[in-house]
Amino acid sequence: MSGCSIVWFRRDLRVEDNPALAAGVRSGSVVAVFIWAPEEEGAYYPGRVSRWWLKQSLAHLDSSLRSLGTCLVTKRSTNSVSSLLELVKSTGATQLFFNHLYDPISLVRDHRAKEVLTAQGINVRSFNADLLYEPWEVNDDQGHPFTTFAGFWEKCLSMPYDPEAPLLPPKRIISGDVSRCPSEALVFEDESEKGSNALLARAWTPGWSNADKALTTFINGPLIEYSKNRRKADSATTSLLSPHLHFGEVSVRKVFHLVRIKQVLWANEGNEAGEESVNLFLKSIGLREYSRYMSFNHPYSHERPLLGHLKYFPWVVDEGYFKAWRQGRTGYPLVDAGMRELWATGWLHDRIRVVVSSFFVKVLQLPWRWGMKYFWDTLLDADLESDALGWQYISGTIPDGREFDRIDNPQFEGYKFDPNGEYVRRWLPELARLPTEWIHHPWNAPESVLQAAGIELGSNYPLPIVSIDAAKVRLQDALSIMWQHEATSRAAIENGTEEGLGDSSESTPIAFPQDIQMEENHETMRNNPPGPVRRYEDQMVPSITSLVRADEDETSSGIQNSIGDTRAEVPANVNLNEEPRRDTLNEGVFQQLRPNNTQPMYNFSPGLQHEAEDSTAESSSTGRRERDGGVVPVWSPSTSSYSDQIVGDENGIGNSSAFLQRHPQSHQIINWRRLSQTG
Repeated sequence: MSGCSIVWFRRDLRVEDNPALAAGVRSGSVVAVFIWAPEEEGAYYPGRVSRWWLKQSLAHLDSSLRSLGTCLVTKRSTNSVSSLLELVKSTGATQLFFNHLYDPISLVRDHRAKEVLTAQGINVRSFNADLLYEPWEVNDDQGHPFTTFAGFWEKCLSMPYDPEAPLLPPKRIISGDVSRCPSEALVFEDESEKGSNALLARAWTPGWSNADKALTTFINGPLIEYSKNRRKADSATTSLLSPHLHFGEVSVRKVFHLVRIKQVLWANEGNEAGEESVNLFLKSIGLREYSRYMSFNHPYSHERPLLGHLKYFPWVVDEGYFKAWRQGRTGYPLVDAGMRELWATGWLHDRIRVVVSSFFVKVLQLPWRWGMKYFWDTLLDADLESDALGWQYISGTIPDGREFDRIDNPQFEGYKFDPNGEYVRRWLPELARLPTEWIHHPWNAPESVLQAAGIELGSNYPLPIVSIDAAKVRLQDALSIMWQHEATSRAAIENGTEEGLGDSSESTPIAFPQDIQMEENHETMRNNPPGPVRRYEDQMVPSITSLVRADEDETSSGIQNSIGDTRAEVPANVNLNEEPRRDTLNEGVFQQLRPNNTQPMYNFSPGLQHEAEDSTAESSSTGRRERDGGVVPVWSPSTSSYSDQIVGDENGIGNSSAFLQRHPQSHQIINWRRLSQTG
């Protein structure tokens, strides 16, 4: 059947509230497609548990589509755009519909898909199915993106129009002709993984209808006491919706609307505890929104600190520390219990995530991107945007992150989040017989107590890998080094004598541990000419060329050559643009990366673009979006000072104002235009 529409599924694996699917159904016959091209993700190839979830979710989606009259065509590929072209030719499709993604790799891939397919005469449209508001809709009074969560979320809650209501699933779908594009079998697990994956099915049920049930269960149960119970690590007190949200099995708009209905009901009843619970839960939804907002406006946020001075922090490079943290052998029970739960189940309570990640960067002082990558590899709800925001917050590398000189003692955190020690006992059976009085600090327990509990510290349970007092001293020393390097670089630049220490890609290299494989693919930048105006529903795609042009104007050729020739050494399979290192162990395993002047596929500055009724190409139009239509402005980060001096917001994600006020000269957002074009 000619003239059908292709609906390209990605992380929107549902038939309910799916704008791309709804548009396809309205247009006539539909070919539903999922393309599995994990190599395109570079360093962020999905981990085992994430692949298990995807496999189950796709099977559930295919079953739902078949009940409506069509099926899900699956394709294995190394190039999604090429596969889409082949599908267009084999089905005779004239339209392509898909929903937006906001990570930098997807933004560039989607930009190219629109460019290539519109050149072939295909009408391409994309939609918002993942956020309450698009990133370009939420700006401050000067039209600039917010740099703190508090300002962003306040603006979201005070927008003059509500998020669009969720769409109902289609009653039926007319299937396009798929006889010449049969599905290909997708392999998501090998034999060695099947045994572990089978255990996941006991705790989780992927699929969009199961996500709907989980949402209903939470709203009618734990939500009302969410404010009181959310800190408890030893019970299911959170929504457990994050894997469903990551894979798009439930829309954030549906979550928001149903929770708001409860809020209105409880407000009318005078239920203040219920209202407080709703506000706190909606804040967690807001943090997810903010992670995509940050990723869109700062596409390097998963690689580099947003506060410029922290590129000089001398991270500790110690694979022994990293291994002990991963295996839950640090000697701090709450940290170890969390890491063992993560490995066994692919899940962590949000409070435990904060504890283990804070320990990672503040006590062990390991490079935060190592921890972020390990979370990506092991979490069921691994989500690049959310993980980047979380690790930058913990590391104090965003304006409203935690104070960098703040260390949370796991012992005290244990009695706060696991007061009875039940969580520790569940995941550390070697400590199960230890009295609650000592459960979070066994090193202080009397020898008689340890013997009665069958514990021999240093044998069947480790002594603390680093004492908290020593970690505090080491952190202060590291901060002193950071400020010295920052001051030296600033002075050199102000005197005009040299470039100073440069950006983080020029600092002493940090190699990534060999047993955690990371890789980035690089693609030469292309010049993409502007085209007609785009529809307001369509995604604003970053301007691929503006960054290069700006850098050429602002940077001399000598500086460019210096950047290209001094590219940082990186971990195996990733470009880890990290800061100065110290206390390096296992030097022999570090590999030298060859200098590379190729611009990576996600070198771009955020520009916003739309599509006209004929949907033929990209645009650079200048009107402001209207509720019912119109054009969205093309936006790029300003070179003015609005982003150069950003004081921490006490009402933001964390309280960082005291730390930043002590160093008012340095808390500036990195100007991405001046970062090395080699990534």
